[in-house]
Amino acid sequence: MLTNIQHLIGLGRPAHPLRRYARLGVLAWLAGGLLFPVLSLSAGQGDGRALAQRVYDRADGKDVSTRALMVLTEKGHRPRQRNMYTYAMERGKGERWSLTRFTRPADIAGTGLLTLDYPGDKSDQWLYLPALDRVRRIASSRKGGRFVGSDLFYEDLRDREVDMDHHRLAGKGKAGGLMCDILISTPVDPGNSVYSRRISWIHPKTLVPLRVDYYQKGRKKPVKRMKVRKIKKIQGYWTVMDSTMYDLKTGHRTRLVTKAIKYDQGLPEALFSRQALADDSREKKYRP
Repeated sequence: MLTNIQHLIGLGRPAHPLRRYARLGVLAWLAGGLLFPVLSLSAGQGDGRALAQRVYDRADGKDVSTRALMVLTEKGHRPRQRNMYTYAMERGKGERWSLTRFTRPADIAGTGLLTLDYPGDKSDQWLYLPALDRVRRIASSRKGGRFVGSDLFYEDLRDREVDMDHHRLAGKGKAGGLMCDILISTPVDPGNSVYSRRISWIHPKTLVPLRVDYYQKGRKKPVKRMKVRKIKKIQGYWTVMDSTMYDLKTGHRTRLVTKAIKYDQGLPEALFSRQALADDSREKKYRP
């Protein structure tokens, strides 16, 4: 919970010795898709971009494999749980590949998403639906669509480079009981994002966003909010272990809990292909 964050980053009681977020490989709402922002170098924007770059460049390994639990909660209904694996590879210079695979429950088992992010505003996404045994390309116009009924948009699962947004600092504030730098980000090109603005609470020591508020055009209040509940240092990398995305309009929420994670296994490029997307046997040896 919130006290877990204070404890584990050494700001509360001494942390228990740990064997050493991907930016978060698990899902991009904690990873590359966090940063965003104001035209021209207004006061504070130069520093804002510098902070955004530091967050983007934060060490998270050359590749990462994650086993996670997704919990969907809707008012008046029992929570629904989904088991999933995520694999991600950093290729440098703004290029990042990821593959997400669901294994449970039965009605979603085998479903996968392949995301190939390239430098600039270039990205390819494919969805594999086992019931149809078909790989389908996700059109860029669907970046605001919900991924398998969760509170994650397809855009949230894409990398977002620093210069795709303007960034400015907006003072300090607390998130998770910790003092953070507040970063306001807005798209340089409003047409390449479903969000008109994002506000991030960045912890200065770990460079992990502990909270992000997401705004859409014409709305004064955020439509979604991400909160980090727990982080942990694994293999020398600060890793988000427990986080939740809230839909502030409907009350629906999606919680993501990291169960196991391995960095720097040397994942092969062939894992991030449409052939591998349609054949989960190719990835099983890399599951943590």
